[in-house]
Amino acid sequence: MPGPTQTLSPNGENNNDIIQDNGTIIPFRKHTVRGERSYSWGMAVNVYSTSITQETMSRHDIIAWVNDIVSLNYTKVEQLCSGAAYCQFMDMLFPGCISLKKVKFQAKLEHEYIHNFKLLQASFKRMNVDKVIPVEKLVKGRFQDNLDFIQWFKKFYDANYDGKEYDPVEARQGQDAIPPPDPGEQIFNLPKKSHHANSPTAGAAKSSPASKPGSTPSRPSSAKRASSSSSASKSDKDLETQVIQLNEQVCHLQPW
Repeated sequence: MPGPTQTLSPNGENNNDIIQDNGTIIPFRKHTVRGERSYSWGMAVNVYSTSITQETMSRHDIIAWVNDIVSLNYTKVEQLCSGAAYCQFMDMLFPGCISLKKVKFQAKLEHEYIHNFKLLQASFKRMNVDKVIPVEKLVKGRFQDNLDFIQWFKKFYDANYDGKEYDPVEARQGQDAIPPPDPGEQIFNLPKKSHHANSPTAGAAKSSPASKPGSTPSRPSSAKRASSSSSASKSDKDLETQVIQLNEQVCHLQPW
């Protein structure tokens, strides 16, 4: 059995399930892409942002930095609300502190975002990161909340990155990292029913079928008018015949 000071070989091979490092029991991944870095990290360096400084990046620069580091295709800061990018950053900074297999890189719904942030919180706790993650605010996709958090995370990244190479696509093991929908566009992508349900024209459209039962009696009324008109014409004919008969009788009574 290896002694307390024995470390992993560069390719990460070891016949033991656990290794002992300074009296701490650390789990061992036998098959790892980055064997020489597996569980080689210590505790994270905490950073604290007190105010806006010159180091703060613009929204365009910060999202370009995210896409470049972890090979994503985000277009807006608000899309960081899924939490997937942060999970991959933690895997990059501290390999093994988070399982990327559990990360939902195609998250589109709020409960999926919360799932990813729970994984991030667990990795923060494992690495003794003091930062409190405002999950409830971030998952709503508001710009300022997500910008503030990624600005802090950029400083955290700079303080903890060791410069080693990292392949984010290989680390995802085939998972497609599809950007979440833009929170601003989600309002306009609602089903058509929801749009028409609140529109005034919908109320008129809905009320028009209701008015049909009221309009149905109009047909019998028109029929009644037709029947009454026909009966009136019939009575007129009867009167005409009666007049003719009376005229004939008068002619017979007149002396020649």
